[in-house]
Amino acid sequence: MQKAEAGEEQGRRAALERTVAAWAQLGRLFALLAEDAPWPGHACGLNEAEFEGLRSTFQRAHQLNGWFTPEEVRYAAGGIAHLLDRSGLDRWLAGYPALAQERFPRTVGLILAGNVPFVGLHDLLCVTLAGHRARVKVSGQDAGLTRATTDALITLCPELAASVTFSEERLGPVDAVIATGSTNTARYFHHYFGHLPRIVRKGRVSVAVLDGTESEAELDALGEDVFRYFGLGCRNVSKVFVPADFDPDMLFRSFYRWKDIAHHAKYANNLDYHRALWLLDREPFLENGFLLLRETSALASPVAVLHLERYTDRSALETRLAEQADQVQCVVGHGAVPFGEAQRPGPSDFADGVDTMAFLLAL
Repeated sequence: MQKAEAGEEQGRRAALERTVAAWAQLGRLFALLAEDAPWPGHACGLNEAEFEGLRSTFQRAHQLNGWFTPEEVRYAAGGIAHLLDRSGLDRWLAGYPALAQERFPRTVGLILAGNVPFVGLHDLLCVTLAGHRARVKVSGQDAGLTRATTDALITLCPELAASVTFSEERLGPVDAVIATGSTNTARYFHHYFGHLPRIVRKGRVSVAVLDGTESEAELDALGEDVFRYFGLGCRNVSKVFVPADFDPDMLFRSFYRWKDIAHHAKYANNLDYHRALWLLDREPFLENGFLLLRETSALASPVAVLHLERYTDRSALETRLAEQADQVQCVVGHGAVPFGEAQRPGPSDFADGVDTMAFLLAL
């Protein structure tokens, strides 16, 4: 009996190792595609046609979703490569000894957002590592990226073919749900899936807190947190808190390298709309030709707009942010997420701070 149990555990560990290895290899593929590198040979796990097919999906994504420009998709691919670094995965998974324990596989419905490229891959990663089956419903804005990525993963580890299916219409019968959407759709998800174990994520924003000691390099890096993905991600900084005597021109000077973002038609439409609206309403704001800066207490800002608020008491600000934690995805600044790193989360940086892996292992 003990030998049989030991053999079963060894089998589970071997299956987990194959899954981890496949994801890590996918990360290495994404690193190549992020650099637009040529096919490196069969050792990468894909033949040349498969590799170029994946590259083609990345390059054509903007034809299906105008926000998914080739540059943004390649940047997102680099972020996935960072997420799937093997040493980082091993350190993360070491915190879940239950992964090697026996469990009954469940079918987990994944309702994915489509605001930024590859936004739902972390959920899919967690489901497959936990030994469950994923039934995936992608956003209409996904541009085929999730399915193409899954096809590549299955090529690297064919046994995962039985673990991932896609649903075109209704999600169908599932044992648990992980759903990501807006604040409005979150209420619908809670109602519709109220009888199931679930993680439901609603819209969040990220903020930066400046203390006035930031270097030019740090303020320059902040532009990455503000403008990457055109500001559409929940990890994009939509608001900056600054000391009372802060000069906003410091931000405009640091952000100048992003000026060409105004050439993107969809971004420019948002810029023109809000500029015209606020001029008609006599709303005070600053602008530099590619960004509107408005002082307000609101957290969330529209595309092409950055909110700014001055503070005098840092401890009071920290208390306020703690009270608004259910609206904030991450805080950028000294002592928090480093400037320029908001879009480079690691495997343990769970959306909304909810441990997805722990949830799945408890099913």
